Amino acid sequence: MEKRDLELIEKYSPVDEELRRYLEEHRSYEEILGNLSKKSYLSPEDELEEKRVKKLKLRGRDKIEEILSKYRTPHEQKSAQG
Repeated sequence: MEKRDLELIEKYSPVDEELRRYLEEHRSYEEILGNLSKKSYLSPEDELEEKRVKKLKLRGRDKIEEILSKYRTPHEQKSAQG
């Protein structure tokens, strides 16, 4: 994440319940993926779980971006898009 996004998260997560929920989910998914990556061997079930969690994490990240976009200034929104 960019520095400005981290600043927005720090500022708005205490007051934006939806943002806070997605951030908590994101951290949870990171922890699950971290635990899976520590395994020397992934069973087929572990591989499916890893793919599932990665998709959920990405979907959550997209939602976090969407929420943050409403807090960005118009100039920042143009920069973030590309």
